[in-house]
Amino acid sequence: MNESFSTYITGRSPGLPDAELRPEFYQGVAAKRFFAWITDLILVGVATVLASLATLGIGFFFFPAIFIMIDVLYRLSTLSGRGATFGHRLMGIEFRDRLGARPNFGAALLLTLGYYLSTASVIPQALSVLTVLFSPRRQSLTDFVLGTAAINRPAERW
Repeated sequence: MNESFSTYITGRSPGLPDAELRPEFYQGVAAKRFFAWITDLILVGVATVLASLATLGIGFFFFPAIFIMIDVLYRLSTLSGRGATFGHRLMGIEFRDRLGARPNFGAALLLTLGYYLSTASVIPQALSVLTVLFSPRRQSLTDFVLGTAAINRPAERW
């Protein structure tokens, strides 16, 4: 799949789609990433409220810790293998690595860790938003470090 995907998107193998030759893979991705983030935030928030209610309300005292635990599990389980959270799938985008493959568990772990590191402080968060808005492949700081990118999901070829 990786080799045929890379050949399909770039005309050569392996790699991410070339932003100049195949711009359709990156068109609208910045906005889609934002709306996917909002969707995922809502889903994890609802799951956290339900988990807190399931503990007869005791979980509300630990709401931030429960939220982070659920969010990390959510990201790891949805990004590994499928390359997209439910928010990403809803927006029609997915992550690919520098070889054109969807992230495995290790890559999903690094993407999640990078997400938390880049959102832990205002400066890396602002820089990450700027790189998503202005880089040719709409990559965040984490994406640059890991060699990943969010792309418009390609149509499945039969």
